[in-house]
Amino acid sequence: MNNLEQAPLAHKLIPIIDKLSNIVYEQNLNSGVSGDDVIDLPTIAVIGSQSSGKSSILETLVGKDFLPRGTGIVTRRPLVLQLCNIKETDIAVLDIESDANEQYNSEEGEVTLEEHLKRSNPNYSKNMKSERTVEWGEFLHFPGKRFFNFDDIRKEIEAETFRIAGKNKGISNNPINLKIYSPNVVNLTLIDLPGITKVPIGEQPADIEFQIKNLIYDYISKPNCIILAVSPANQDLVNSESLKFARDVDPLGKRTIGVITKLDLMDDGTNALEILTGKVYPLKLGFVGVVNRSQQDVNLNKTVKQSLEKERKFFVQHQAYKTIASKCGTKYLGEKLSTILMNHIKEKLPDLKAKISYLINQTEQELSQLGYDEDEASLMENKPGLILQLMNNFAKNFVSSIEGTSSNINTKELSGGARIYYIYNNVFSRKLNSINPIQDLTIEDIRIAIRNSKGPRSSLFVPELAFDLLVKPQINLLSEPSQLCVELVYEELMKIIYNTPTVGAGGLDLKRYPLLKNQLIDVVNDLLKERLTPTKKYVESLIEIHTNYINTNHPNFPSAAKVMQQIFADKKALEQETKRKELMIQNEKKLNSLEIADETDILENALNDKATLNGSKSPIPDGSATDTEDYLAQTPINDADIDENEENGLPVNADNKGKETFLKFLFGKDPIQKSNSTGTNNIGQNMRNIGINPSSPGKYMANGVNNTASYVNEEDQFQKYFDQGINNSSHFDDNDELTEEEKIECELISRLIISYFNIIKEMIEDQIPKAIMTLLVNHVKESISNRLVVKLYKTELFDELLKEDDDLRIEKEKLLELLTGYKKAGEMLNGI
Repeated sequence: MNNLEQAPLAHKLIPIIDKLSNIVYEQNLNSGVSGDDVIDLPTIAVIGSQSSGKSSILETLVGKDFLPRGTGIVTRRPLVLQLCNIKETDIAVLDIESDANEQYNSEEGEVTLEEHLKRSNPNYSKNMKSERTVEWGEFLHFPGKRFFNFDDIRKEIEAETFRIAGKNKGISNNPINLKIYSPNVVNLTLIDLPGITKVPIGEQPADIEFQIKNLIYDYISKPNCIILAVSPANQDLVNSESLKFARDVDPLGKRTIGVITKLDLMDDGTNALEILTGKVYPLKLGFVGVVNRSQQDVNLNKTVKQSLEKERKFFVQHQAYKTIASKCGTKYLGEKLSTILMNHIKEKLPDLKAKISYLINQTEQELSQLGYDEDEASLMENKPGLILQLMNNFAKNFVSSIEGTSSNINTKELSGGARIYYIYNNVFSRKLNSINPIQDLTIEDIRIAIRNSKGPRSSLFVPELAFDLLVKPQINLLSEPSQLCVELVYEELMKIIYNTPTVGAGGLDLKRYPLLKNQLIDVVNDLLKERLTPTKKYVESLIEIHTNYINTNHPNFPSAAKVMQQIFADKKALEQETKRKELMIQNEKKLNSLEIADETDILENALNDKATLNGSKSPIPDGSATDTEDYLAQTPINDADIDENEENGLPVNADNKGKETFLKFLFGKDPIQKSNSTGTNNIGQNMRNIGINPSSPGKYMANGVNNTASYVNEEDQFQKYFDQGINNSSHFDDNDELTEEEKIECELISRLIISYFNIIKEMIEDQIPKAIMTLLVNHVKESISNRLVVKLYKTELFDELLKEDDDLRIEKEKLLELLTGYKKAGEMLNGI
């Protein structure tokens, strides 16, 4: 494709990207967005060391001196330079000629005699038009103002740099956008970045090197950025900082174009031909050599046109460069950059369109999440309907959170109705089961209650009054966990209110109206507080009901006779077990006292002793001493013990051995114990009384069991209080010990208290959740809608309640602005 064919397309594509760049800048489309949402437009970034000739290249491309000059860092903010080619016949040029003449006439400063005579000539303006081509610049931060004097453009760049970056030689990544309109330029967009420096000088910050490095990488690391790496010819290429930066982000050199400046300053006999032809450092876009305007040319006010002619002659006449003279020079560089940028835009255009379309959809979704509606104006006109709809949405979301039908179910933790269920069946239940039925009730308390209820008389039976007096305080122990259950459910309902989803039917988001949301929460809070006191009073009355009438005729409550029978049965079982333990201990002592001659003698002696004890001769299995001990442990006590078991009504195993019966009693497996799961036994204490430690009765036990601690289980709740009461009694004389009758009476009362307490506990465990659901949870669910309408549906409150949240309003305005910019960009790209 030749230049004539490329020109119309370049004239169309590059200005569109320039306009798109202006939209991005004016709408702040890349401000405060994540990396994925940044619009990466095709650009050309100019990088190079200080005094490498970057500014001279840009001024030559423009054809005017407009950049600040000086020592140190002059470019301290990125300069986005958009070159726009125009024709003198363009309407824009004709419209501004009068403005240009007026600006020239109003320029301040002394007027020379020659200039005064020229202006006095009537043909002055006509001559000026013929001699001067209209060119001007525009800054995006000065919309609508045109700068025809390029010295003013330089001053404005300096002033804008000081305004943002300060006067301490610091830098800023906030760019300056400048558009140059001229018939002498090609359509091109360049970004001039601060020169690379190593050592801070003067007022420069100590970390100036890292600031500039980060700023340059922010631009050149973008995939759509073409890198224009400027290197002076009088410096070794291996030391080129610009090429080093470019290689870091573009290691294959696919989007880097090299520019070698100051070719006329190389030592005699040297040249950069191999570099320019790509033999030293190959780049896909190649190298271009240029000759910069010298400072002497600037001081002598030589025009850019004169400098370009001087540059052309240098390449044409140079012995080494004349063969590639057509591919060298600033003019060629401008044309090449324009072609590269145009092709780059064509390549990236589909991706850019897709990116803009994605950003439009994403922004619309974010606005929708904020509750934005294109018909928002019509909604605000119907404020009563809007208020009512928001109230209904809030009430429905609150109820659905309790019932578990909410669309926003929490998957990380229990909440809402599930949490209330957990409180009933886990927290409340565990709290009730952790209560000891005879908590704070000692044997002394039971003994005194029995004696006081008898008065001055003795009694043939345990008085019922003592049971009533003792069981009521124990029932009151259920009050605290019941009230705690009410408090926990109340707190969970409060959490549900604050965590209720704000988005309801129609997509309306309550977060937009924080005052209305707070008022809704306050109304429901007041409703909950109103219901809290009646619920707690009713729960309290349930406990009081059970304490005011002790129903000993409850079908699950055992009779005193049955409990007494169980006590005597446990006592007899303990005696049988005690005898068995004593005999086992005696056998163990006899085995230990035998003189060990050899293994055969030991076995024979053991057989003889066992035969003597049992009155029978049973064979002993062959084996070690341990087998002998196990065999002895499995042998029945004697025939008399077996008969005694039968007399007591205790079960005997199929081999007429009493071992199984004692194991059942020892580990709670006997049917008699199963018939009264709430009762206690005093086997452990009686074992202590005869000098046997229940936790370690001996080395050998039936079936190898060597620990009876498991027998003293949860059902033996009374025994520890019995021991404590006996040891700590201070209300009786030292000689006033418990009689056998009093022991039985105390144990009887304790078992009856445990049994009745467990009955009431089961009832409370069932009744409290039902009461809370009826009086608190369900009442609030049924009343919430009516209460909200009564309290808040008032005409005088509508305007105040529908005030939007400031943060959300600002966020919405920002998103609307982004959406507008994205749509403009999309329309512009779709027009290509």
